[in-house]
Amino acid sequence: MAEVVGTGEHADAAATLKVRTMVQGAVFGFVFGFLLQKGGVGTYHILVGQLLFQDWTVVKIMLSAIVVGMVGVFALHHFGKVELHIQPTRLGPNILGGLVFGAGFALIGYCPGTAAAALGQGSWDALFGMAGLVVGSWVYAELSGRLKQTVERWGDLGKLTLDAVLHVPRKVLVPTVAGTLVVFLIVLNALVER
Repeated sequence: MAEVVGTGEHADAAATLKVRTMVQGAVFGFVFGFLLQKGGVGTYHILVGQLLFQDWTVVKIMLSAIVVGMVGVFALHHFGKVELHIQPTRLGPNILGGLVFGAGFALIGYCPGTAAAALGQGSWDALFGMAGLVVGSWVYAELSGRLKQTVERWGDLGKLTLDAVLHVPRKVLVPTVAGTLVVFLIVLNALVER
């Protein structure tokens, strides 16, 4: 009888955790989309302006996100609140994936996140990008078995981190990189209008 109660309680706790995780994901996704839209990166002309080096809104937002994310993740890791799961550096998939991503971005004028934000604000042209995302994901899933045996093995350098490559302690590297990016953002903001 105790096992049945324990199993039932465990199932209830797992279901509660699953629902809580889904709600948190929905809330953070909503906030992320809202911030993308408010930042202007759900707007076609701003994204294309970045590709043409005429509008620097995207760079400013991305660098700000990198600074906040880097400091946040490494602070949480330092205090034992999260574990880092470093993925191996593989040159082949990174280069090929970057080329495919870049070509798609240049053709449609949106990346996946900005396409979702644009669609949410009523920019129907982003629907084509979202459709391409779904088709591309399906094609990748179909080819993933072959890709794991070929492309995904090209240029495998193992699990690299910048602190290990530069032989600099994280507690020195993170504030240095974050500070450098903040200075770059200040200079960029002073030099360009957007």
